Amino acid sequence: MGARIKTVIVEDDNTLRAILSASLSADRRIELLASYRSGDAFLDAVDELDAEVVVMDIGMPGTNGVDCVRLAKPRKPSMQFLISTVFENPAIIFQALCAGATGYLVKSAPGVELTDAVCEIHRGGSPMTPAIARLVVASLHKEMAPSIRQTVLTEREQEVLDGLAAGLLYKQIADRHGVGINTVRTHVRSIYEKLQVHSRQEAIRVAFPDAR
Repeated sequence: MGARIKTVIVEDDNTLRAILSASLSADRRIELLASYRSGDAFLDAVDELDAEVVVMDIGMPGTNGVDCVRLAKPRKPSMQFLISTVFENPAIIFQALCAGATGYLVKSAPGVELTDAVCEIHRGGSPMTPAIARLVVASLHKEMAPSIRQTVLTEREQEVLDGLAAGLLYKQIADRHGVGINTVRTHVRSIYEKLQVHSRQEAIRVAFPDAR
């Protein structure tokens, strides 16, 4: 057997991090180098890491997984990022892939699927669970059709809505775009009015109809 795949986990949930660690450590093809409970902790260490694959959560306090990939990829171009998350929203999927992620799995995937995905991504593949793949294909089929978010919302409102879809707090959205939290609240009110909805969940459902 060849050299084991040097792998890192970034996951804020202690139980899930332990489960992921156990699954990866049990596979003889994989060498688990480290696990981190936040994106910020990972970014602090990334320059010194000799990891080949990073299993990355998205919804974390501090720097979320999408931004973590976006910041780390230029510093470690050869590092491959496998997103592991509960989100199955096309907007979040494309954010992660555009940021530099190579694969995308939902957290309900069995351990053997995770370890196989790490190996596949190391071989040059782009693993995705069937549910995620279907969402991507469905979104690509509708790529040419103008979406409600493009025809109704301003560019900044679209950015704020993407943040809401990613599960970010108002403060995190404000920090990401360099604006005040009251400005974010104003954009959210405008989004709700234009989409004729009353909650984050309704706005996401209307703006991203394929995310079901």
